[in-house]
Amino acid sequence: MKLSLASLALLAASASAFTAVTPAGRASTSLNILAGTQSATERVANVMAARPEENEAIDALVKKNFPGAISNKAMETKIASILEAKGFTPANTLLCTSLCCDELARNLEDDLNKVYGHNFNLGGLSGFPFAGNTGFGAMSAHVPDDGFCLLVHGPHVGISKDGVIGKVERSGIALVDNCCGSAIAASNYLKGITDGGAKITTKLQQFSDFQQGAVQELILPHGKRLNDADNRMKELPYALYDSQDILVRDIINGGKGGIKQGLALLSGIQINTGPDTLDYFHPLRFDYYDADGNVVESMIDELSS
Repeated sequence: MKLSLASLALLAASASAFTAVTPAGRASTSLNILAGTQSATERVANVMAARPEENEAIDALVKKNFPGAISNKAMETKIASILEAKGFTPANTLLCTSLCCDELARNLEDDLNKVYGHNFNLGGLSGFPFAGNTGFGAMSAHVPDDGFCLLVHGPHVGISKDGVIGKVERSGIALVDNCCGSAIAASNYLKGITDGGAKITTKLQQFSDFQQGAVQELILPHGKRLNDADNRMKELPYALYDSQDILVRDIINGGKGGIKQGLALLSGIQINTGPDTLDYFHPLRFDYYDADGNVVESMIDELSS
């Protein structure tokens, strides 16, 4: 499906409508983001000690439906080790995220907060980087002098204990709920258009629900892909990811002058399970940008091995 004029306008606005903010020179902006002497790997070990053990049935279910997925527990341990070797520490690293507003999408973020400190939030509904170039420029100015940024982004999807993708058990709620609700609403909107029973709306212009309108516009190019999918809910997060990947990398490129020592970009699909089991992540990109804003290394193989 061809991009609509509204989609083209939104893509342009999301990535380049704002001039990237270049941090002004200062005597010292060095921050001790997270006090203490523990290394990142030690902090991760402490965080993971409070997490449940791997559930073999859930682990097999997730990996059958999402080949390449690994538990957050395994991934966070590897991230800390890989980045530590490059000089990332809790004291010199600013965590930046672009994840969905859903509280389930906070699980990974909360874990990383305990390792690297409070995060700068670029994201909104479905994980799209709604803070854009202005947000990235502001975030870059907050990175410690001669420090690093770890940027994590991606959509999320639920899987229930009986294997239904797009559903998940939530604590205190009897109903097995939609996950991600924003993504599913956008998918239903798109299906109505591709099936011929609905028209493209002008909700993008309504500030009261601007983000959802934007998600619906940004998913329009994936109509045929989703209609042709064997499992629409399984394909949906990957379609969203492809749109987000373009936007996030364009935003980084536009603001690369603000990168200090380096930036690690981790992106993929968050996979949420029930309250008493581990969440998972399908890593699709783990790139290292140098101080000049160039991708000099893909670390995805280290993460996936």
